[in-house]
Amino acid sequence: MRIHLRLNSKRTPIILRVVLVASIALFASSGVAIAQTKSSPDPLHQLNSSVETLVKKISPSVVQIAVTGYATVEENSHGNADITVGRQRVIGSGFVIDSAGFIITNAHVVNGAEHIQVNLPAASGDSTPSSLLAARGTVVPAHVIGTAPELDLAVIKLDSAAKLVALPLARYSELLQGQLVFAFGSPQGLPNSVSMGIVSATARQTNPDSLMAYIQTDAPINPGNSGGPLVNVDGEVVGVNTFILTQSGGNEGLGFAIPSAIVRIAFQQIQQYGHVHRGEIGIAVQSISPQLSSALKLPQNSGVLISDVAPGSSALAAGLKIQDIVISVDGKDVTSVPYFGFQMMTHGPGDTVHMQIMRGATGLVFDIPVRQSPHQIDQLAALADPEKSIVRPLGILGIAIDSKLAAELPELRDPYGILVGARAAGSTSEVALVTGDVIRTLNGVQMKTLDQLRAALKSIPPGVPAVLQIQRDGGLTYITFTLDQL
Repeated sequence: MRIHLRLNSKRTPIILRVVLVASIALFASSGVAIAQTKSSPDPLHQLNSSVETLVKKISPSVVQIAVTGYATVEENSHGNADITVGRQRVIGSGFVIDSAGFIITNAHVVNGAEHIQVNLPAASGDSTPSSLLAARGTVVPAHVIGTAPELDLAVIKLDSAAKLVALPLARYSELLQGQLVFAFGSPQGLPNSVSMGIVSATARQTNPDSLMAYIQTDAPINPGNSGGPLVNVDGEVVGVNTFILTQSGGNEGLGFAIPSAIVRIAFQQIQQYGHVHRGEIGIAVQSISPQLSSALKLPQNSGVLISDVAPGSSALAAGLKIQDIVISVDGKDVTSVPYFGFQMMTHGPGDTVHMQIMRGATGLVFDIPVRQSPHQIDQLAALADPEKSIVRPLGILGIAIDSKLAAELPELRDPYGILVGARAAGSTSEVALVTGDVIRTLNGVQMKTLDQLRAALKSIPPGVPAVLQIQRDGGLTYITFTLDQL
């Protein structure tokens, strides 16, 4: 038996079989009287009205995202499967997280993006079938602000102003199994769709070796829902729809969403830095085995043991010690190292971790400040002199890669290029470069120095399309632009 993990973005061509069924049911019987009417306050009509109100509130903030670009595709010719690079079109979803035009979606939706078009829903208070069919949304181009591939999250921003309403993020700690939730998005490319279900599990680890845990829901989710919000009855986003487990390729009641706590931290940091800084308290942990428990005379033979406390860390200052056993984090029982890692991922710099530990036979409680861990790109960006490193047409601070810098970038394909160290302050450039990108070529010519890149940009006439080949997150992609955009 095979179970497929299916990411929920939709790649075209899309073959849709749409069956429109109009049904009218009239229930009448001489022995049964229907006493309730639409105007009566019975629970079913109250539920119906509440759901209608919620959908009207949420839908204007949910968008459809169409991405074109280049990505690896499999081609089968005469029984031989080859990996080639081809032009792809992806349909996904997203939602407004900041009224200034910032939108959250999945990283896999915008991976390899050359052009991004965001379809904003039509503003209309009329929800009759005829008005919905006639409604036309507004299509606005957008660009990538930054991604967190390890979390499968991305932030994009509209290139032009629009009247937007942001959705609030729910407190993940208040999410409970069995709560009603609603999945919004564009399943199979059909925009402005909503489905209802419950929270099947609040923290499901689909990979026992991964730190990530997801919200599991039976709300129907299908390809095209990727990046759309999973919303509670208060109209708050509890998670970002990301993937399904399926044998058939369609929804089987096993949908998974990235928890709101991780979304909140990722958005704040991507918006500021273009990538995510991990919070840290300065400890290392490992699983307790029966052998380890016996040798160290621990009070239990399973769980999570603190194996190191870093000098100068907030954990050391708070009083944690090597050989302490972690019992819970923020009131959530911790029984495995991956689940402990997930609990720590839900905290960002400036937060406080409430940790219960066992030291010998004594239970202790600590409140430990979370500090910002250094990020490799920020450390490299410190090498850039703002005056000498700026590439104004692209709106970036660039760093030419030499042999020494290449050794610091283990995923670098070739030992040359221009590293995007940061976005230039005040730049109006809309070229979709993000911190950490490596510019390899401009119009097919290798770029090895900043002066070479500036000269090549200067030689391109206004209005003439140009293309950059870049390395991003270990993969290669193209970004097109014209100088009249700059």
